[in-house]
Amino acid sequence: MLPHTELAPAKVNLALHVLGRRDDGYHELDSIVAFAQVADRLTFEEAPDWRLDIAGPFAEGLEAAPDNLVLKAARAFAAAYPSRTYRIRLEKNLPIASGIGGGSADAAACLRALASLAGVSDDLGKLACGLGADVPVCLVGKACRMQGIGERIDLLDDIEPMPAVLVNPGLELATRDVFARLALKPGDKAFAGLTTPMDLASCRNDLTVSALASAPVIGQVMAGLSVQAGLRFARMSGSGATCFGIFASREAAKEAARRISQTHPQWWVVPTMIG
Repeated sequence: MLPHTELAPAKVNLALHVLGRRDDGYHELDSIVAFAQVADRLTFEEAPDWRLDIAGPFAEGLEAAPDNLVLKAARAFAAAYPSRTYRIRLEKNLPIASGIGGGSADAAACLRALASLAGVSDDLGKLACGLGADVPVCLVGKACRMQGIGERIDLLDDIEPMPAVLVNPGLELATRDVFARLALKPGDKAFAGLTTPMDLASCRNDLTVSALASAPVIGQVMAGLSVQAGLRFARMSGSGATCFGIFASREAAKEAARRISQTHPQWWVVPTMIG
């Protein structure tokens, strides 16, 4: 059997409104999520047992330990369905702990690949929910509105692919710590949800102030995006530190990426399409 390849696209929160903190301690969200063309890549080959090899520009710092989300996804699938075992090669092209769902996207890609290889057509949403809050939306992999703690997903057909630039200053941020800085107690209400019809340019990411407190360099990233020609709007994704700019054209996005890379060669800067 030829190796099976599955892409794990970067998740981008075009909007992320925090409605409050539920009585069970989880934060209630209202978010618009889309996916970029830049992605991690997973390759599957049959093997006597599960094995994960990690390579790529962001492989450093990742381990193929039992708690790795890809291996957890593989074992969760195997526990639910008859499955062969595979050697999985993860080409890590997305920054780690960067607000674009890298680990969640990898886990979702693993579930999709194993379902395809096993001929399983069931809804894998419950498996995805058990792996993490962002895994269900990454499993869907299409522009959508995500609500609750990530379990309520509605597809959005009116979001066309948009030229964009993703920028990460080379900093990892722990999602738990960024949410903790909101200092919401169970039952507290926070910010307003999305309005309909939605104007993406007027939406927010309510985690930005918290992330800035942990990583002031995010302000430099946003400033670098804000001065680029052709910018429609810029925002932080997820809990940071990756930010994105939406541009009027592919050419404007490529030129902005070139200029930002020239000024900050140590940053991860990628022109892409988001949709």
